[in-house]
Amino acid sequence: MNIGLIGSGGREHALCQKLSESKFVKKIICFPGNAGTAQIAKNVKIDILNFDELFLQLKKNRVDLVIVGPEEPLVNGLVDFLNKKKIKVFGPNKFASQLEGSKAFVKKICRRYKIPTARYKICKNKKDILNFLRHTNFPVVVKADGLAAGKGVTICKTKNQVLNVSEEIFSGKFKSSKKLVLEEFLSGEEASYFLVVDKYNFKFFGTAQDHKRVGENDKGPNTGGMGAYSPAPIISLEIDRKVINKIVKPTLKALKDKKNPFKGFLYVGLMIKENEPYLIEFNVRMGDPECQVILPRLKSDIFKIIKNTVGNKLSSTSIEWINKKSMTVVLCSKGYPGTYKKNVLIKDFNKLKLKKNQRIYHAGTLSKDNNIFSNGGRVLNFTSTGKNFFEIRKEIIALIKKLNWKGGFFRKDIGWKIIKKK
Repeated sequence: MNIGLIGSGGREHALCQKLSESKFVKKIICFPGNAGTAQIAKNVKIDILNFDELFLQLKKNRVDLVIVGPEEPLVNGLVDFLNKKKIKVFGPNKFASQLEGSKAFVKKICRRYKIPTARYKICKNKKDILNFLRHTNFPVVVKADGLAAGKGVTICKTKNQVLNVSEEIFSGKFKSSKKLVLEEFLSGEEASYFLVVDKYNFKFFGTAQDHKRVGENDKGPNTGGMGAYSPAPIISLEIDRKVINKIVKPTLKALKDKKNPFKGFLYVGLMIKENEPYLIEFNVRMGDPECQVILPRLKSDIFKIIKNTVGNKLSSTSIEWINKKSMTVVLCSKGYPGTYKKNVLIKDFNKLKLKKNQRIYHAGTLSKDNNIFSNGGRVLNFTSTGKNFFEIRKEIIALIKKLNWKGGFFRKDIGWKIIKKK
């Protein structure tokens, strides 16, 4: 079968690599892909939000099944578009994608179906904001309603900071300027919980914890993710049951009640406080960089899982895992998440020798003249598996230092909460 994979990040490279290991996959075509996917698949340079052009390329390359990696085409309705064109596609439709596309949409579901989440208010103007602030304590979390590439959340310690951040959102910093969500601040430990879902059933698809802040000790502005590890130790069997019964089942029921059942990967962003899970956010696809630590632990054929999900046969599908831990550290361009240079040569990249348990997933890269260049903020994901998080991290850092790329930086403390100082 010919697979069309939409996206160009580390998540897509990880998916591409895993799909290439399936005996049922004949060819993978990435739209547009990156320097890493080019080594195992065909890349087609294209604007993935130009659905008409994408459709022509899918037909030209005889794609049998499309897998959508990033959130923006999902939220914009790519699945609906391809369904009308009679092309098989893995991912949620436009309505269900509001779970990620609209914070306000999620909060309304939480209210109606009694899903545990932070106290909140949907705000359309300054008056709404001030009303909420009168009845809450600081810090306060300000969230842009629409997509913001993981950067639309700000924790504010003062009233003036809330007003300044809100003004930026209303003025169109993250495209969506009509409304925002204010939340009370929940203290606890964050975790990412993943499921694969078809029309009738869902199955567990791993846990992870990622580091969103750019700086050591989780300080500084939010990013798309600086690193992650899997599984998440905080997710006990008890927490798992609570997540399923209090968050997952009510949410999936809400979408079925609206006659738009969810289908695809579902990311449940959690805050664990006093052994209780609270919903922070949903993503309607695999996380990035969480995907890069979950897939190396997957023993089962991911193609079969995806194919059976599309065919609503998930109940008969077995999902098995390797009994190992996994971690990834993201190598970023200097200046990220602010201004950074592109097209910077990553010297001697092709000379790196990887062990069997090591992988480097490309994110913001491109290849020219047999060389690798940076092409984004998050450039490379260094991933390894093993029995001990401390040893895994030490191994990854040694590999990054061996590359010695002067144009980048990385966090040396990924997993610091679970790794005792030695």
